[in-house]
Amino acid sequence: MIVDYHMHLRAPDESIEHTVDAVERFVERAGERGIDEIGFTEHVYYFERTRALWSMPYHLERCVYDIEPYVEAVIEAKRRGHPVKLGIEVDYEPGREEETAEALDPYPWDYVLGSIHFLDGLGIDAEPSLVDSVGAEQAWSRYYETLSSAAGSGLFDSLAHPDLVKFHGDEVDWDWEGVARSLDGVAIEVSSAGLHKPHGKLYPSPAFLAAARAEGVPITLASDAHIPENVGRDLDRAVGHARDAGYETVTVFDRRQPRQEPLG
Repeated sequence: MIVDYHMHLRAPDESIEHTVDAVERFVERAGERGIDEIGFTEHVYYFERTRALWSMPYHLERCVYDIEPYVEAVIEAKRRGHPVKLGIEVDYEPGREEETAEALDPYPWDYVLGSIHFLDGLGIDAEPSLVDSVGAEQAWSRYYETLSSAAGSGLFDSLAHPDLVKFHGDEVDWDWEGVARSLDGVAIEVSSAGLHKPHGKLYPSPAFLAAARAEGVPITLASDAHIPENVGRDLDRAVGHARDAGYETVTVFDRRQPRQEPLG
């Protein structure tokens, strides 16, 4: 089975379009590329009901949309028989776990995707970057401590682009076994999105993914598509990456209940 469990429901020009028509454009492209099931994971900071979680201008400037049209668009697409799942991508805010859970609670998510894009007001994949500000060793240590906390929070079913901290600077030789153990069984993405970033690398690194496999950490697959044309982009390389690490199954979610299906 091939799934693409990370995408953002947008119009072809990347403007916000939380409609069934938009869903169906993504579904059509997925079918053309042999993707069995897709999951939408809009950034939670776009939705007004989460405004109390944020302090950074980046989040607050975007926190203007009603969440209901997004949820209803995906649910209606399900009613029409389309192979879609309702997800959400949630920036992990340490110390605000209860508020985050309360914001998410009313909706019938199939899975919740956790991510870390900012720490201490500094960007993981944006400028000014945490790596440039405090150095790679300290930034990586802070990032993976926070990733462990995210996994242990109970908020998330899978973790997006789990080694995003490599976005800036050189990669660091790290204790991948320790990182994998700290994830406590929460799934991680194997994502092709990094191939289209300046570093040009899949997420996560081969060493991280091999350690995750050894520790029994399950995986999802992702393209991080923001337009229909990018659904499933280079997902064959992500599947090969997973197979090289020893994975034979991929995780599929229904109402936050995971199951394993044969990969490919």
